This record gives sequence, structure tokens and C-alpha cells, in this order.
Amino acid sequence: MLRTALLFPGQGSQRPGMLAALPDHPAVHAARDEASAVLGRDWRALDDADALSRTDGAQLALTIAGVAAARALIAEGAPIDVVAGHSVGAFPAAVVAGALSFADALGLVALRGRLMAESHPLGFGMTAIIGLREAAVARLVEQAGGAGPVYLANRNAELQIVVSGAEAALVRVAELALGAGARKAERLNVRTPSHCPLVAPVAERLAEAMRDVRLSAPTIAYVSARRARVLRTAEAIGDDLATNVAEPVRWRDTARLLGELGVELAFETPAGSTLGDLTAETLPQVRTCALDQVSLRSACVLSRAPRG
Repeated sequence: MLRTALLFPGQGSQRPGMLAALPDHPAVHAARDEASAVLGRDWRALDDADALSRTDGAQLALTIAGVAAARALIAEGAPIDVVAGHSVGAFPAAVVAGALSFADALGLVALRGRLMAESHPLGFGMTAIIGLREAAVARLVEQAGGAGPVYLANRNAELQIVVSGAEAALVRVAELALGAGARKAERLNVRTPSHCPLVAPVAERLAEAMRDVRLSAPTIAYVSARRARVLRTAEAIGDDLATNVAEPVRWRDTARLLGELGVELAFETPAGSTLGDLTAETLPQVRTCALDQVSLRSACVLSRAPRG
């Protein structure tokens, strides 16, 4: 039974000051210092609104925050049985699982963010449709296709489906969705049409870069949110990291898998509680906890508490 999961959010959950607000812990200081050395710039340069508004800055900050918070939690003795990351969150998940070095993760994420930003600098993005099921949103995407390229992207929860594509098409899908009874059509803080064929060239470049990276079999169970499966080999995890940018995130199915694995408690690394909320929506019996909303001591006590 894999009782405790660590969840790593994707782009859109970042917020200014998230790195400075991490716990005052030696593992956090070490992770931020290592990131500064690898990137050749102070981590504080990634922690303001301007940096976090850019794809590369946001993804790097989330990677640093995820690894730093996880290392502090583990250093304090919290047992972590399984990790899962949403989109770019797969990279810090792979680091914590022991499959990828932190330095290599930072290099790959920097490349990923830069390629994504360059691939579609203007006029594209992602919109979350809340309140309609996947089949209904798929029909709306088909109807809106004449306004520009648009695709079903992330299946975050039963009633939260994200679409990705060109601005005019996103606007049209939102109009159709609200007319069909959706509670909300929310434009995400993401400038790139991620998790669809529009960014397939980014995945190809990442696959090339991955050939020069040393990967290891995970020592903590690694769940792919792209496949909603536990990946057990270095090769499978490398493929997952390279290709997830251009394929849908299946978080709804990933949450179900966590339940099947026996997860009873899920911690989410900074910033916020997005994944915890989505997981709880699918698995109300799983207790979720945002690490930036509790102390490390409280989190460790919670992780050791009897459950079941």
C-alpha cells in the first residue's frame, strides 16, 4: 500500500514570492543555492511577477519550489511513497523519485520553457471549462474549429476540462461552453497552447536533449499523469518527461490510480492547493494538504498519523 503521495503542480499555480516563502530549512537553502549555481543567476530573479509571467521563469520556479519543499519534508522524516506531477511538475517529481538529478532537471526545464515560449509567442493559450463533461467539451471544440486550431488538452477532473489553442478559437469555445451550461470558462495564466499537437516540435527537441541526460530507475514510485500509470524504468520516465508537453494531462485518471494504489494522504508542493483540490474532487476519501499552508512539523505529524 502506497499511503502518502507528493504532488507537484504545473504552470499556472505560480505566484510572486513563492520561493522566498519556502520554509527556513537547510534543505530549502541548499536547493535554492544549487539552482542559482546551475542556472547562473540568483533564484530571487525568478520570484517576482515579471519573471513568473514568462513560461521559462514560471516553470523553473515551480521546479525549484517542488524539489526544495519535498527535500525539506523528507529530511524531517515524512514518509513519501509515491510522486506525481502535473505537466512541468513531472520534472521535480522525477528528481524526488531519484530518477533525474536536480541539475539536469533545471537544464531540461529551462530548455522546455524557452522552446514553448518561442513556439507560440502571441495569440495562443489555454482555457479551463468547468461544469461540462469531456464528451460535451469535445463537441464544442469541434464546433469552434473554424475559428482556429483548438484541442482538448487536460482532463483535470470529471467537470474540469482544459482546451488549448489559438485565441479566437478559445474565445469561441468559451462562448459555446457558457451557452451549454458550463459554470465557468476561465483563461489560464499560460501563454502557450500546451498538451496538444501544436507543441509537438518542443517534445521532439526535448527527446533529443534527453539522450544526453543520465536517468535512473526510481526509488520512490513515479506516477505519470500523461499515462495515469506507474513507470518503473529510467527509459519510460525519460520518455514521459520529453513527451508530456505535447500530450494531454490525465489528472482525473491519475487521481483514481492513486486511490487504487492505496494513497490516503497527498501533500502538494508550493504554490497553492490546485492539485489537492482536483484530487479531492475525484477521491473525496483522500486527505490533501498544501505544504505552503502548514508547517513542516505539522506535515510530518500528519504523515505519521494512523489512517485507514
